[in-house]
Amino acid sequence: MFSQLLEVLSSQELAWQDLANCRGADPDLFFPERGASTRTAKSICRECSVQADCLEFAIVSSEKFGIWGGMSERERRKIRRQRALDAERRKVS
Repeated sequence: MFSQLLEVLSSQELAWQDLANCRGADPDLFFPERGASTRTAKSICRECSVQADCLEFAIVSSEKFGIWGGMSERERRKIRRQRALDAERRKVS
């Protein structure tokens, strides 16, 4: 799982990744075992200048694992569901 993070961070396509606080951090922090604490990863994200870019990347690319932009997969799913509902409401209006 953390290989995904390393792959994304090494990509030349996304300039925001060069500025990420997690760059060089232990990937295991961002891909904890089930039930393990996410507190450290989220605290790193809270102080990151590109947190919003990271979160948007994870939402748009449907990242299913890990902490991205300070949010867990469950938290990101809620955002995706809400966006889908909002889009559906706009279609109906």
